[in-house]
Amino acid sequence: MAAGMKEMMMRHARAGSVAWIGLRPARRAHMIEAEACAVGLSGLEGDRGRKGKRAVTLIQEEHLAVIAALLGREVVPGVLRRNIVVSGINLAALRGEQLQIGSAVLELTVPCHPCSRMEEALGAGGYSAMREHGGMCAQVIQPGEIKLGDAVGLYRHANAPG
Repeated sequence: MAAGMKEMMMRHARAGSVAWIGLRPARRAHMIEAEACAVGLSGLEGDRGRKGKRAVTLIQEEHLAVIAALLGREVVPGVLRRNIVVSGINLAALRGEQLQIGSAVLELTVPCHPCSRMEEALGAGGYSAMREHGGMCAQVIQPGEIKLGDAVGLYRHANAPG
């Protein structure tokens, strides 16, 4: 029997993984690359970040190649000012869902739209190159630790069926 739309939307070919972690220690400061970080309710420790539904920012590694192709030059994660780069899983398909990353649980809340600084960081056309490729914002549901290589997938509640 064919799977229903909701079931298909919850199915992913594989788990993703954490490819890069970056912290913004202060407004306009250069990103600091990290191998691991603690995650508190207000976001990544050591990141100036925001609280609530924009506490953590994530972007797909696959989108870096798209942005680079649109700009005609290499793009490195730190320039985009997102906290976590994930590979192998479609973040947009997970909007509104809770993700287990390391021992932390994040809920993807809203798209992370580019800011006007992308023109400064990426050059002319940087803002438009990032449109629809800027990743997602997330709120912290369960504090924990995230490190490079950690799996990224749907959070399964202990009392959830299946």
